[in-house]
Amino acid sequence: MSAPEVLLTGLVIGESARWHDGRLWFSNWGTQEVIAVDTAGKSEVMATVPTTIPFSIDWLPDGRLLVVSGVEGDLLRQEPDGTLALHADLSDTSCNEIVVDGRGNIYVNGGCDFQPAAGERPGFILLITPDGSVRRVADELAFPNGMVVTPDDSTLVVVESFASQLTAYDIAADGTLSNRRVWAPRTGDGISIDADGAIWAPSWAGGDPACQRIAEGGEILDTVLVDRACFACALGGDDGRTLFLLTADWHMQEPFDDNLTRLLTGPRTGQLLTTPAPTPKAGWP
Repeated sequence: MSAPEVLLTGLVIGESARWHDGRLWFSNWGTQEVIAVDTAGKSEVMATVPTTIPFSIDWLPDGRLLVVSGVEGDLLRQEPDGTLALHADLSDTSCNEIVVDGRGNIYVNGGCDFQPAAGERPGFILLITPDGSVRRVADELAFPNGMVVTPDDSTLVVVESFASQLTAYDIAADGTLSNRRVWAPRTGDGISIDADGAIWAPSWAGGDPACQRIAEGGEILDTVLVDRACFACALGGDDGRTLFLLTADWHMQEPFDDNLTRLLTGPRTGQLLTTPAPTPKAGWP
């Protein structure tokens, strides 16, 4: 695949990449901003979130933006006037990522400890149904990270970053998760699924930082090398065949807190990159 091109610079940590309404949207951790950018690189702040890190985004079926505010455990909903209202109180949890399926079921994961003891699996997935009820539908995850739902709403795949695997669940009609299994023995962060059912996932597992296209079972189909750590990716663009990559200068050999402090207080090394993808976004158009 061709080397990626830089579309946007000056970010802190770009996360939770989503193609929506003709633009790439993402969370710019460290600035409290949700940003949307078009394919020409013109960006706009779409929401200001009352937290610093982490926060992630998706949309209700009616088009309203959802933001999960991690440390506070608030699921927020953007109203037509741009303000953020409480959609669900998850305050007894520490949340990380969010995905919404075609039925309007909202999945939020969390329980993350960025520096866990060996073997700890405190992570979970919550389900928030359209009627507003909240229940836990998965447990014992090793740092749950990015999630995707297949276009037919039958399967949820979540990254278990500290287990270096993608884990899949069957989704029942009521949103319940079952039949837990290893989808692929690969690591990742913010992920994206394509029309062939392959998943693009950032790779932090030694060697050069990259984003990999992975088939169910673990075969690596394509690799895009980048010059700094990749935090999230998404497919989109005019034909669904542009791969967007959010990267920043993270040093795996350094302690987590040192990296975070450097990124939040030092030079803004975060970038948004693009490169053509062989297969369009799942469900395109």
